[in-house]
Amino acid sequence: MGPDTPLQLSFASVRHGDQAVGAGVLVAERLVLTCAHVVNSALGRERFTQDLPGRSETVTLRLPHVAAGTDLTARVVPEMWVPPRARAAGNDPVRPGRLPYHGDLAVLELAAAPPQGAEPAPFLQHNYAGETIALWASGNPLPTLRAVPRVSAPPWIALDVLGGAQVTEGFSGGPLWDRERQAVVGLVAAVHRAPESAAPGTPSATMYAISVPAIEAELPALPPSAVPTARRGVQQLLTALERVLKGREAVLACEQRLAARLGRPSAGPAADLERLVGLAVGVRRGIPELLDLVRDYEPPAHAAPYDPHARPGHYGAREDWERLRRAAHTVRPGEYLTTRQRRDLSGLLAHCTRTDPRALLERVLPHAPELPAVAGLADTMDALEGFSSTTGAPVPPLLQAVVRIGVEERAAGEVYPAEDLDAWVERVAARSGVDEAAVSQFRADVEATRSPVRTPGAAPATSGARPSAAPPRVQVELLPTATGRRFTYQIWTFADGQAHRLALVRDAEAGSEQVVDDIRRVLRTEVREDPETALVEYFLPSAWLGLDVDSWESPDSDEDGPFAPGITRRVVVRTTERSRESYAGWKQRTAALPHAKRLVLDHRHTDRKVARAQLEVHGDAGTVIVCCEPHHHGTLLRQCVQAGVHTVLWHRAEHGEHIAQDLLALVDGTDHTEVPEAVRLERAKAVAEPESATHHGRRLSLLYDAPDHRPPQLAPDAWVLAQP
Repeated sequence: MGPDTPLQLSFASVRHGDQAVGAGVLVAERLVLTCAHVVNSALGRERFTQDLPGRSETVTLRLPHVAAGTDLTARVVPEMWVPPRARAAGNDPVRPGRLPYHGDLAVLELAAAPPQGAEPAPFLQHNYAGETIALWASGNPLPTLRAVPRVSAPPWIALDVLGGAQVTEGFSGGPLWDRERQAVVGLVAAVHRAPESAAPGTPSATMYAISVPAIEAELPALPPSAVPTARRGVQQLLTALERVLKGREAVLACEQRLAARLGRPSAGPAADLERLVGLAVGVRRGIPELLDLVRDYEPPAHAAPYDPHARPGHYGAREDWERLRRAAHTVRPGEYLTTRQRRDLSGLLAHCTRTDPRALLERVLPHAPELPAVAGLADTMDALEGFSSTTGAPVPPLLQAVVRIGVEERAAGEVYPAEDLDAWVERVAARSGVDEAAVSQFRADVEATRSPVRTPGAAPATSGARPSAAPPRVQVELLPTATGRRFTYQIWTFADGQAHRLALVRDAEAGSEQVVDDIRRVLRTEVREDPETALVEYFLPSAWLGLDVDSWESPDSDEDGPFAPGITRRVVVRTTERSRESYAGWKQRTAALPHAKRLVLDHRHTDRKVARAQLEVHGDAGTVIVCCEPHHHGTLLRQCVQAGVHTVLWHRAEHGEHIAQDLLALVDGTDHTEVPEAVRLERAKAVAEPESATHHGRRLSLLYDAPDHRPPQLAPDAWVLAQP
């Protein structure tokens, strides 16, 4: 048994004639999950055709690691055909080259039982710490891709392909396998190869996979997936259940009902406590389903079914029930809700636009040393499921978050979904033993002390007014070639507390004018810039921080003249290469912001050892002015990044004491959130005064990773996303 055995026993090769055109994964005894575009290719249809294949159309599959030469026949399950579409809502077709898109899922039902040895794959939600692999369509291990998740951009995950692997077509539809956690964490949807002229160190390709939450949301009829076998806490769970479920009849009844809920066969009269627990721990969200069923078993006639203090007659004391819940949390710390509860909540959150996910986490988890990286409210709920109630907090963090969202929606005049969110909280609280009075009191406290949970950097709301939206961001992940004059890039948007959205991908090399043209296009078509102008963020490897991206402009080719983002928009540089050590320094400097002094690094500090010593001595300096000869800028900027400095201001051409004093005066008395706008105005003043060739606004640059901009969502270092 090798480390990839569960993957191999479930891996399916999807065929068109004698050719492998894609892959799939066994998710139940006779069900194979794949991409809809892979099915289209197998049937000889156009890649993004949306029509449901007819019942007479069959797809040929193989399980290459179980029965290499055996062809299997399968048909599309009609209710689980979700073809590619351009938007989350509607059925707009996908335009070629447009990423990401939605849907693109299909489930195939085998005409007969699979060969002996085939096993459904275990599934878990992805994280950002572990390496994953993907097999090519044939299942041959030689072209295996290794990749690390970089950013979640629902419904997809973007991953950097490692090791310079040869990327070819044929990975689509295959399972994305996390070796360390022994689970499938997504379904490969697309792979893009980096150009040969990409800068050294650039990942060879980007892989895109459909996330497990997206699969579950798109395919509600799909049976719950298996999960890796639980080890920790199982004995505690067995002991707790023995004290709660009294008698064989109780165990048999719960096992039968749980099997029906999870779409798994029941052991019938052979069921016992071990089989009941084995069934629950072997299926995604099986533990919450088990607790829900145990609570409902034979409720006493004298108690209301939703009384959180009521226990069915065969149950032990309330202490036994609490012990059972603690054991369940030990086995599956990230699963609090049943499948139905999670889907109901996701449907309601889709209508909520008033709450910023990051700010919500900061409110609900004010003392957490590290906040998880999230992209959207649904992602936030997934993160909060792993946190249990703290001492003195009778309402779990997950329910606290939903209560806060409901309060914000109601304050904005949105009766729906606020009232439905309240009803959802009431039902889930009662089912999980949370006192109704505690929930009501928590809601009243939030309403009494309400200050809007808003995107960091937004202005406070005035009395009776709706909270103002934070300025939107356009984020450009720039990959320079060796010459630094041509680029490949991706452009993301982030606005009004919504999730990051991949707006444009350019894999072919382009010049700076094309980059700016694409930024203008994204601003016009994807970003609403009312009431404030957008912030443009360039993400660069630290070796390329010297690129003067803040002075780039498009050609003077239309009636508006050239488009110069550094003048009309706030343009900042951010780095994609923070390390664990630099993050520790970043936190220290962030904590010291209210009283920190500015630090100047000039010609005396161009030696790396001296610069590092200065940054160590001034460990609380959050803002650094770099003022030395331009050929030393790269060295000092990299030292600042490694030391965790989040705001660095420098002039790309001029240096000397007068420049240092001018830049210090520019930031003196300025809150860190106002620095990008102050820099933009100085650039504009320099252009507005053409007679002054020495105005310090010319070629002024700002590296800005300040606290209101955490986490750096596009950094390729996987840990950054897990530990912003």
